[in-house]
Amino acid sequence: MLAYEARQLAKLASSLGIHVGPESWVNGIGDQSIFHESQFRLLLHPFKRRGNRLGFAYFHGRPGTPGMPEFDACYETLQRRHAEIDRIQVTNRAMEEVVLGTGVSSGKVHRIPIGIDVEAFRQRTPAAKRHARHELDLPESAYVVGSFQKDGVGWGEGLEPKLIKGPDLVVAVAERLRERVPELVFLLTGPSRGYVKAGLERSGVPYRHVFLPSEAVATAYEAIDLCLVASREEGGPKAVLESMAVGVPLLTTRVGQAADLVRHRSNGWMVDVEDVEGLVEWSAHVAEAPAAELEEVRRTGLATAEENSYEALRPRWRDLLDGFVEMPESS
Repeated sequence: MLAYEARQLAKLASSLGIHVGPESWVNGIGDQSIFHESQFRLLLHPFKRRGNRLGFAYFHGRPGTPGMPEFDACYETLQRRHAEIDRIQVTNRAMEEVVLGTGVSSGKVHRIPIGIDVEAFRQRTPAAKRHARHELDLPESAYVVGSFQKDGVGWGEGLEPKLIKGPDLVVAVAERLRERVPELVFLLTGPSRGYVKAGLERSGVPYRHVFLPSEAVATAYEAIDLCLVASREEGGPKAVLESMAVGVPLLTTRVGQAADLVRHRSNGWMVDVEDVEGLVEWSAHVAEAPAAELEEVRRTGLATAEENSYEALRPRWRDLLDGFVEMPESS
C-alpha cells in the first residue's frame, strides 16, 4: 500500500512540474525536500536534517495501543523533534487530533485521505461480476463477503493475529453470519491471513484465499456482495473508496477515514469498533436488502469515491507541497 501511494504522489508531483528524485538519494542528500511514505521510515531512526525539508504520511499509530510499541516511539519522537518536521499528511480527523497533540504546528499538518483511482476501480456490471467469480473460482449463486485487510503479524502465514485489524472480529462475524445467510462464502486476499483462515475452517465457513497483483485487485471487489472491514484502527482503509468506486456495499467499523467518509445507510453501513452484533446484523441486512436500497447506496458511494479520487484531491496535495518544495509558477 505504501509503495502504491508513493507512486501516486510522485505522479502528482511530476504533473505539477516538480522533479522527483530516486529513493536511493534519501540517505545522503542535503538541502532538498524529502517526503517519506510513513512516519516509521523517519521517526524510528536517529535522523539528521542535513538542511532538508522533511515530511511524511502519518496514516495510523495511536500511542498506547497494546502490543504496538513503535506507535509510542514515533509519537514521542515527534513530540521532541516536531520543529524539525515541515509537512505531515494525515488521512482522517482522528489521526489529525493525535498528531496535533504532539505540539506540531497546525500549519504543517494536512488532512488528505488515501485516494482512489476511479479509472482502475470502475463500476462493475453484472457481466463483470460473473466473470470475476469465474476467474476466482467462486460459486455464482453464493453470497460472498470480501475481507481484504492484511491482518496477520509479519509476512509469513499470519497465524498470529494483528488485532488492530480485527481478524478475531471477522471470524466471530462469520461464525454467526453462517446461520443467517444461506450459501455464505468469504473471499480473502493478500498475505498473512492464516489466523482468519484457521478460524473460518473451525467454523465450517467456506472461503477462497487469493493473491492478486495490484493491477488486478479490482477483480476481487467485482466478485463480492459485501466488503467487510472490522478493524480497530486504520489510516484508511483503502477498501472504503475502492468498494464504493466499484459499487460494492461496504460495512465498516468507525475507524480511520471511514469515520469521515461513510454515512451510515447512505453510502455504506458503519458500526462502532468491536460491535460484533452490529456487524452481523448489518451484514444480514445487506444480504436481504431490496435492490432499490442497494442501488441508492451504490449511487451515493460512487459520488463519494469520485469526490476523493486522486485527481479530485490534487488541490489538497498542492497546498501541502506549496512551501515544502519550490512550486513552478505554471502549476
